Amino acid sequence: MPGEGPKNAALMLIGEGPGFNEDQQGRPFVGASGKFLDELIASAGYRRADVFIANVVKCRPPENRDPTPDEIDACRPFLDRQIELINPAVVVTLGRFSMARWFPGAKISAIHGKARKIEGRTIVPMFHPAAALHQPALRDAIIADFEALPALIAAIAPERKTPPPEPPEQLRLF
Repeated sequence: MPGEGPKNAALMLIGEGPGFNEDQQGRPFVGASGKFLDELIASAGYRRADVFIANVVKCRPPENRDPTPDEIDACRPFLDRQIELINPAVVVTLGRFSMARWFPGAKISAIHGKARKIEGRTIVPMFHPAAALHQPALRDAIIADFEALPALIAAIAPERKTPPPEPPEQLRLF
């Protein structure tokens, strides 16, 4: 499954991998967690069309199981190339599988919402939107983390802080 979004997005969101609905539609985050993600994006003052959305694995694991380390490694060059091409000001990892790439061994409950500069990029680990659907107590923390993104982008890349007024050119790529 390719990622989708503008080729010059200031914000890139990286999830785990496609679920059933995503696999059927060929788009990331279109199920229930995708609807919540759209709300989160809006709470940060963006539209879905303003952000680039990708996944650590590009194919749905059988029976929607967790991706294996080998699957993540096999897809890594594709994700690396996406990040290189988009060159976002901020990368948000959604959930533990995308977080583990930059924060191996860390617990998301301890580091969510805390930006770090890693390999020249600002990375912000966050809970996966599905976490709020399964654990409603996390909802407020997830919303607060997203609401902090505009100030972070404005601080590190002021020229990219405001989404463009017109829908940007969309890019679908692996």
